[in-house]
Amino acid sequence: MTDIRRRVLTGLALERTPGFNYSGNFLGVRFPRTTPRAVEVRMDAGAHCEDERGRVDIAAVSLMADVSMGCVVRANLTPSQRLATVSLNFQLTGVPLTGEISGLGEFENFVDGIDSRQGLCRATVFADGRPALYGSGAFMVMNPPPGRTMYPIVDAVHEGARPLAEDELDPAERALLARADHALAASSGSRGFLRHFWGFLPWTTAEGARCRTANGAHLGNRVGHMQGGLQIGMAIITAEAALPAEWAVSGISAWFLSPGEGDHIEADARVEHRGRNTAVVRTVISGKGGRRVLEAMTTHMRRG
Repeated sequence: MTDIRRRVLTGLALERTPGFNYSGNFLGVRFPRTTPRAVEVRMDAGAHCEDERGRVDIAAVSLMADVSMGCVVRANLTPSQRLATVSLNFQLTGVPLTGEISGLGEFENFVDGIDSRQGLCRATVFADGRPALYGSGAFMVMNPPPGRTMYPIVDAVHEGARPLAEDELDPAERALLARADHALAASSGSRGFLRHFWGFLPWTTAEGARCRTANGAHLGNRVGHMQGGLQIGMAIITAEAALPAEWAVSGISAWFLSPGEGDHIEADARVEHRGRNTAVVRTVISGKGGRRVLEAMTTHMRRG
């Protein structure tokens, strides 16, 4: 059994304890310190989260930033409440996304004078101890969907955990394992697994780039919709594909319009501006019935 396949099965074992999403369980996301003002987040390092260049996949980093901010807002709520992401802004510093990825989410305040309750927060994501991303976000407090119980988020600790045996899997778990096996074969069982597993494999178009992936538990949040950080990751990866390889994303501003529902999720990226040193790409993510899920604007810089 490969290390990544073992991790897939261990993630499924961890998933049987309510409280986190599958991607967090697979990646080994943990919370060594949680207070109402700050939450520290860490993620296991290794080939399971690296792209084909040997860097930590930007979608995994986006998930870390989103989780860092969402969890510090949740630290000011009861476990029975849930959050919906309103907006996220990330600025990359250019530090290589290598080594251990960790995050620090910091609570700012709740917005005054509005009907809904919205929490404001910020995050710093570190790569091998160096600030690689600065983020800010707004999250709306909501009740869980009917019939759904929310649980406190738990650490995804792989060390000492027993992976499920294949004869223990239920049909949904077996389908997720089959998707992982397909991703392992497509990525030759090494770097690049996540791109194939999540289905973030865009192609270029006359206007920019597009991406289409099957939706499901491998992308889901705690209520079954596509996780917000993974939506950001999909938008960044598709936007990067809209430009030649010498361009690197430097930041993203995104607005969440509806839940990430549907059998498939699609991203459409179009170049709005390309100058000598900077470029701007607009990306729309849509889901069930073509309904818009997210709109994002990314800024890009020409690589040195």
